[in-house]
Amino acid sequence: MTLTQQDLNEIEKIVDEKVESRTSNLPTKDEFFGKMDEVMGELKTIREEQTVQSHQLSNHEDRIATLEEVEKVGIQTP
Repeated sequence: MTLTQQDLNEIEKIVDEKVESRTSNLPTKDEFFGKMDEVMGELKTIREEQTVQSHQLSNHEDRIATLEEVEKVGIQTP
């Protein structure tokens, strides 16, 4: 069985329709990179906030340790 040019044209048409229907849900390149910029900006903000919070936690732990030492020694605090 051999395919005619008309058969090949019909196959090409069907394939094009399938590809088009599957890619219509995909974002464009600009949409994709725009969303990725937004996500990466949020990630950067979260990481910066985490660094600040970690530093504050470290300061609080140091202050608590100092107060515990003061309490062991028996020094009265105002």
